[in-house]
Amino acid sequence: MIAIIDYDAGNIASVEKAVKKLGYECIVTRDKEVLQKADKLILPGVGAFKDAMDKLNEYGLTDIVKKLVLEDKKPILGICLGLQLMFESSEENPGVEGLSLLKGKIVRLPEGDDRKIPHMGWNSLEFPKKSKLFEGVVKGSFVYFVHSYYLQAEDENVVAAISKYGADIHAAVEWENIYATQFHPEKSSAVGLKILSNFLEA
Repeated sequence: MIAIIDYDAGNIASVEKAVKKLGYECIVTRDKEVLQKADKLILPGVGAFKDAMDKLNEYGLTDIVKKLVLEDKKPILGICLGLQLMFESSEENPGVEGLSLLKGKIVRLPEGDDRKIPHMGWNSLEFPKKSKLFEGVVKGSFVYFVHSYYLQAEDENVVAAISKYGADIHAAVEWENIYATQFHPEKSSAVGLKILSNFLEA
């Protein structure tokens, strides 16, 4: 059973629909006992870093997620803001502490060259290392992004995909039981469903 962590994030329904389309049982929940029994977790999200952390803290989810991921080694997939929350901090809201599942910071996309921010649309991926998440996905595949901030991981060994938009965006990470994508696999057509399926089958 797949548990989608419910902290009032905006894209939960589309993620739930995609998981069910792939034939998996899933539940949207913030119940700690259900989260503990789940085979895998998904942390979706759209919106502001501070608002999301406030909700995770308000619902008592911060400590349980950290325990399940860091101690129990339960597999987790972060999506969009969910990826950003997995790291230590964000320029969007200085002083707000993230989940710190991995080391790194979230920074604002650079302006210039007529680039629009937020970055909304399809961008291609490059793969600096072999990963479970992108098995069977060809280099240059396009996925759908909606974001104004991006990850700079402290350890580039965790970076599973890179995309370019005025900077080298760490577009996905994979380290042990921790997976995350800055883009939205649930909105990225067949390629996105393949990536989501890879996580669910890993």
